[in-house]
Amino acid sequence: MSKIKILPHDELCPEGIVIENLPNETICEAALRNGVKIEHACEMSAACTTCHIVVRRGFESLDEASDIEEDLLDKAWGLEQTSRLSCQAIPKDQDLEIEVPKYNINMVSENH
Repeated sequence: MSKIKILPHDELCPEGIVIENLPNETICEAALRNGVKIEHACEMSAACTTCHIVVRRGFESLDEASDIEEDLLDKAWGLEQTSRLSCQAIPKDQDLEIEVPKYNINMVSENH
């Protein structure tokens, strides 16, 4: 199991948090399971960008993004070279450090 360090985010986890990732679990699933309510307006089906994250450490350990994910990321607020959709990125055996951007393009919180 790998660990995911989520950097402090004013609304989601002000202190930051380190969580364990289960095998074949996406970053979004791991975060939600640990009480970090990452937006996921499309129910994690790779149809929006509300779960956009920036991988600060360990990016190279993730599988490459699919064409669909790449196309969606082009629409994400605050896009960076190491941006991913947390509903699509599955950590392997390397620990990750991620940042959840302050904003996303969702106008209404789904409050899952």
